Amino acid sequence: MKITINGQVHELDAGLSVAAALARVGVVAFRHSLNGDARAPLCGMGVCQECRVRIDGRGERLACMTLVSEGMTVETGP
Repeated sequence: MKITINGQVHELDAGLSVAAALARVGVVAFRHSLNGDARAPLCGMGVCQECRVRIDGRGERLACMTLVSEGMTVETGP
């Protein structure tokens, strides 16, 4: 299936979490803390909330708890 990540279209397998899809295409920083530190998933089960990204225009979505879907748009934070 095709999804857009940070403005680039990628073809990925169905059944992946957004976190796994981001890792597969080489995204290492999902967001940045208030002091500018790069953040990425830690727990992989939605508890740490370090994987928050914007999905289809909605912010603060947990990438580790969301499955990719055809046409999805994902934006990682600065």
